[in-house]
Order: sequence, then C-alpha cells, then structure tokens
Amino acid sequence: MQIRDLPYPDPGTPDARSGPRFLYWLGRNQLRGQLKSLSWGLLHQLGVAGLPLGAGLAVQAVVDRSGARLALAGVVIALFGAAITVGDTMLHRAAVTNWITAASRVQQLLSRKTAELGSALTRRVAAGEVVAVSTGDVEKIGWFVEALSRFLAAAVAIVVVCVGLVLYLPSIGAVVAIGMPVLALAVLPLLPRATRRADVQRDKAGRATELAADTVAGLRVLRGIGGEELFLTRYREASQEVREAAVRSARMWALISAIQVFLPGVLLITVVWYGALLAGDGRISVGELVTVYSAVTLLLFPLRHFEEIAMAYSFSRPSATRAARVLRLERTSYEDERGGLDDARPTGDLYDPATGMLARAGRLTAVVCGDPDAAGRLAERLGGHAAEDEKSPSVLLGSVALDDLPLDAARASVLVQDKDPVLLSGTLTELLDVPASGAVEPKDALDAAQCDDVLAALGQASVDGTGDPLRSRITERGRSLSGGQRQRLALARSLVADPEVLVLDEPTSAVDSHTEARIAEGVRRLRSGRTTVVFASSPLLLDRADTVVFVHDGKVAATGGHRELLRDDPRYLNVVTRQTDDETENQDGTGGGLVPTPLATREQLAEIEESA
Repeated sequence: MQIRDLPYPDPGTPDARSGPRFLYWLGRNQLRGQLKSLSWGLLHQLGVAGLPLGAGLAVQAVVDRSGARLALAGVVIALFGAAITVGDTMLHRAAVTNWITAASRVQQLLSRKTAELGSALTRRVAAGEVVAVSTGDVEKIGWFVEALSRFLAAAVAIVVVCVGLVLYLPSIGAVVAIGMPVLALAVLPLLPRATRRADVQRDKAGRATELAADTVAGLRVLRGIGGEELFLTRYREASQEVREAAVRSARMWALISAIQVFLPGVLLITVVWYGALLAGDGRISVGELVTVYSAVTLLLFPLRHFEEIAMAYSFSRPSATRAARVLRLERTSYEDERGGLDDARPTGDLYDPATGMLARAGRLTAVVCGDPDAAGRLAERLGGHAAEDEKSPSVLLGSVALDDLPLDAARASVLVQDKDPVLLSGTLTELLDVPASGAVEPKDALDAAQCDDVLAALGQASVDGTGDPLRSRITERGRSLSGGQRQRLALARSLVADPEVLVLDEPTSAVDSHTEARIAEGVRRLRSGRTTVVFASSPLLLDRADTVVFVHDGKVAATGGHRELLRDDPRYLNVVTRQTDDETENQDGTGGGLVPTPLATREQLAEIEESA
C-alpha cells in the first residue's frame, strides 16, 4: 500500500452497518500497512525503552572506574539511538501513509455513492452532512487509522519493558508492572463522558455546516427577499453552540490529560523514593537505580499514546457513523434475490407502478403535476433512483426493473435532466463531449435547443480570437450565462447523449414563450422514435406531446391530449392555467358541466399555431 497507488482501482465494498464496523473494515483493508507501521513503531519504542539500560551501564562503569564497560555502554546507547532514529523516521512515513490512504479510500467510497445516487442523495441526507463527512470526518477517520498502529507498538513496548524490569530488578520492577496498567486504565471511567461531549460537538458542528451550506447556496434568493440577516443570525447562534460544545469537550480532555500527567508523576516519585531506600541499604546498585528511573521516565512517552488513541477513537467513531450512514444508502429500493441483470440495455415502455404513469416507447409524453417537489421525485424515480419509501416498487423499462440493472446500464438507458442542471467549466466542445450513441450531432442538438444566441455570445467572448463558440470557455457552473442560456445548453447536452429514454424536468422554465415553442418542436423532431418524458405545465410544450399524463396526489388522474384534458378535467385546467377552483366555477357560470378554455389558454394555443 503506497500513496502512489492512489486512487484505488476499486476501493472495495465497505461494512457500513455501524461506525465501529466501518473502522474495523478500514483497518482490515490496510492490514499490510498497519503491520508495517507496527514493526517500525516497535523498533522505535523498544529503542527508547533500551536507552535506560545503556545509561545504567554507563553510570555503573563510571562508579567502578571501568573503561571497557563504559565503551560497551557507549556502543549500546549508539545502537539504541540508531534504532530510535530509523524507527521514528520510518514509523512516521508508514503512519502518514496509512492516514492518507484511509482518507482517500473513504473519499472514493463517498464519491462513488454520490455518483450512484445523484441528486436523490441530498433528499435522503442533508447536503451539509455530506459536506461534513467528505471533509472533516474523513480526516478524523484517517487519524484513528494512523494512530492505531502507533498505539499497538506503544502497548507492546510497555509490556516488554515491564516484564524486563521484573526480571532485571524484581523489587522495583513489580511496582512498575503494577503501576503501569493502573496509569493506562485510570482515565477509562472518564472516556464515556468525553465521548458523549465529543459527539454533541460533532453533531452541532454538522448542523452548523449544513446551515452554512444552505445559506451560501440560497444567498441570491436571500438577498432578493432581504433574508440575509435572519440566516446570518441563525448561523451565529449555531456557531456559538458549537463553540460552547467544543469548550465543554476540551475541558474533559484537559482533565484526562491532567490525570495522565499527575499519576505518572506519582509513580515516578514512588519509584525514586523506594529505589533510593533500596540503594541506601545496599540492596541495589546506583547503576540499577538509574536504569529503573530512566526506564520509568521514558515509559511516560509510550503511555501518552493511550490518551491519543482514546481521543482518536472518540472523535472518529461519530465521524465513521456518519460516513457509514451515507454509505448504507442503496440505489435499489428493494432486495432482489436475482442479484441484478447483465449489461444489456432494455427497451420498451417506461412504467412507474407507484403512480401508474406510462410513457409509450418512441413517443413524447408530457407529465403534469401540481406539486413541483413531487414532480422532481417522480423524475428521479423514472431515472432508476431509489424512492424515499424503500418498499416502493421499481420503475420498469419494458419488462425489466431499473433497480435490477447495473448502474452503468441504467444510466445509459434512462437520462434525467433535473430543474437545475450543472454546467462544468471548460469549452463548449468539452461540455458536449458526453457518452452518446453517436446518432445526434452536437450541431443538431444545439439547433433543436435553440442555442443560436448562446453561440453568438460565446463567439464574441472567445479568448483565442477565432470567434469559434465551440472553443470558447464556459465558467464554473456557467455563471457567465443567463439562466435560459444555461438551461438550453444543458438540454443540448442531453440531446447529444441520445439515451433510450430522456426525462426532462421543466427544461424550458427560463425561456420566453416563442423560444419555448421552437424548442418543443425541435425536441419532438430530434427525438423522433425515442422515448421522451417532459415534466412541464406550459401549454406550449403540452400541446406538442403525443400524450399528456396528469398526476394528482401521487397517482395518475387522467391521460389524453392537452386540449382534451383542458376541456374534460377541471383539476388539470387549474394546474395548467394556475387558477383556483372559484375562478374555474366563475368561468363555467354554473359551477357544473364542461369547463370552456379560458382566454389565456386560447391566446397560448394561437401562439402555438402561429409558431408552428
């Protein structure tokens, strides 16, 4: 396991049943790196523990005026010093490698899960929590993985030194052997409380991060409604709660640190006092006293790793729990004993059993839904993403459940363009360079999406002076373009992909009516023979559809042509024309019977005929 091996070809399938299980899975997958770090740690710790032996030999040689033994002591000290130097250097290298590789593995797993779930992820987990997991939590998980091998090396070194002292000088070695476990375990009663306080701090920090992310994402809207100060006040309050929780957590860890300084000091004083008594009685030599004193003093160094591993685990466990909660999310909405199908791409009608929505193969189907949020959820379901209700049946393409398909096959079969598509930075050529069937040329897609004015604007802004819009750069998220321009470029990108089924969620909400009518005709022409589902409420789009499906209260309420539904279904009329029930009754005059098409709708229909 080396840093140069990153990223991993396959980060593996994590055990995400709980935070501790996830940490164990990470450690098991880095067993080789942990063993390497443990080996170098043992060399370093045993080198530190061996120095007192050389120091004791040197003192005794001076007392006995033996030059040969003094030279031997110098050689012993030099050997242990070399062991410390090499061990510490290589331990640091191996431990940092474990840290970085563990953090990288977790980030790869989170990235893979994000790509798998798409925009459905943020409906099941708060966006702020995803940000917190992929930044701060990843670092804390890596910290625990890195500290684990150093702790094991320190524990082994303490055991070896205690056993050695008992064999070397039983009278004092027994005191050290009894005192060391007491020192190591003295803080255990405080760890549950410290862990709870750390959990509270992490939860509050996660909520503050989520609030900050939501505020930044909606800053433009907040400025428009004058809500900046309200959200800033909320963030200040949340940040103060995080500060107070951090102070309470720090106080507990300060107490633990104080105990781990006080008790070793007591042990050291006890050893010196008792050893001095034994040396005064002539039962031990001065060199033996120096050896034991030095050993106890240097044992305080590995003992601090017990505090570090306790802190690392208490901070990484809630972080691992949050990461496991994200990694547990599945694309499939139910368990299938068949274990999935092959990569063959199915064809046929697109059917959602939960709502009863049916889109015939090779036809343009418009879906009208009074609730925009419900429309977005249905669009995601049609793309094969899991529903919020895990017991909900899968959407079918032909006779195949999308949940049964491998992710790549499902994405290639059904493409969903949501309301707010993202444009990545780069040239227009790079933007349109997407996995595609090759049947649709970028020029045809741009024409169908009515991108002439966008191309002209990009050509004028060309940085290389060629005036070629395809070589012009688009800024991050297309911020240099208007909302309508971004929307049309995203539509062109989706048309270039030419999937078996294309699902468009309000693809023309940011363009004027004349452009909308031309886009509707262009999409219908370019997608001829392909299945297209458009979520919309604009009559200009609905009148171009082969079939209109009206979804009300989560179920298909009516199916037919746009004009037919306007005439026969008052609820459909209310949604399309944004009228209330009272307005509908007033137009009807009697409150019953067939409802005539309102004036606004007649004007829109005339506009449709004119543009056609």
